[in-house]
Amino acid sequence: MNRATGLSLAFLALAATAGAVVWFVTQPSSLDAAELAGLSEGDAARGERMFWASGCASCHAREGATGDDMLELAGGLELDTDFGTFVAPNISMHPTDGIGGWSPEDFANAMLRGVSPEGRHYYPAFPYASYARMETADVADLFAFMQALPAIEGRAGAHDLAFPYSIRGGVGVWKALYLNDAPALELPGADDEVLSGQYLVEGPGHCGECHTPRDFLGGPDMGNWLAGASSLEGPGSIPNITPSSEGIGSWSAFEIAAYLESGFTPEFDSAGGRMAAVIRNLARLPEQDRQAIAAYLKAIPAHP
Repeated sequence: MNRATGLSLAFLALAATAGAVVWFVTQPSSLDAAELAGLSEGDAARGERMFWASGCASCHAREGATGDDMLELAGGLELDTDFGTFVAPNISMHPTDGIGGWSPEDFANAMLRGVSPEGRHYYPAFPYASYARMETADVADLFAFMQALPAIEGRAGAHDLAFPYSIRGGVGVWKALYLNDAPALELPGADDEVLSGQYLVEGPGHCGECHTPRDFLGGPDMGNWLAGASSLEGPGSIPNITPSSEGIGSWSAFEIAAYLESGFTPEFDSAGGRMAAVIRNLARLPEQDRQAIAAYLKAIPAHP
């Protein structure tokens, strides 16, 4: 074998190895048997709390929905971002247009791994990177509650994404870099109230999805957790909600909890934009949950 042939074969072997690695990394990874074993039969009464904590209605109810209309999860909300336009799907219990044909295992894989029943990646506009921190029992309870909601006919539109974001295989690389179930912060010595708030904020509440800055790949900058970010939907910014002078350091825990219920700041401004929908969800939580969220936000590191 001459040198040129040897180099060619070595290059082909290297290319094949690199291709195999890329293929492996980009494949969707579902929950294993041990993880699914924790998926007990859900309780709808407990699931209602998870529904409001997870903010499902904020994206999947019709825009501006209030009251019982927030339980009609027809989808259709358009999120216009630098990556393209994401459209929230119908997640009502309609058997063909929604998720009425899903099993509890299908739902858990979507929530905790961002994988569809067909084994495809979901885009992380669906905040499974936060939901991955949820307990499987809470996911089962949430699904039990959603199964009692109305089945709404009609499919939402398709995403309209720019290249290369339209290639779903690339989401596998994103997941390899950013998807895990570890807490966003280590809070040694935190009391039970703070830990309860941590679970709600970092997991179902997915506050970091908007309030944490992102890098050029759209992954969260965990070193600036909840320090505010550029809006993903055009000009503007999402506020800093850490206890710094530039954030909400001057707010008391009582004032934070009151804002999460009423939408009014201590300065008597009111929540607007997407946050108004978030408040409509959080206002349905038990008061102790809003107090726990406030305790967590007072306990985290302050960032400018």
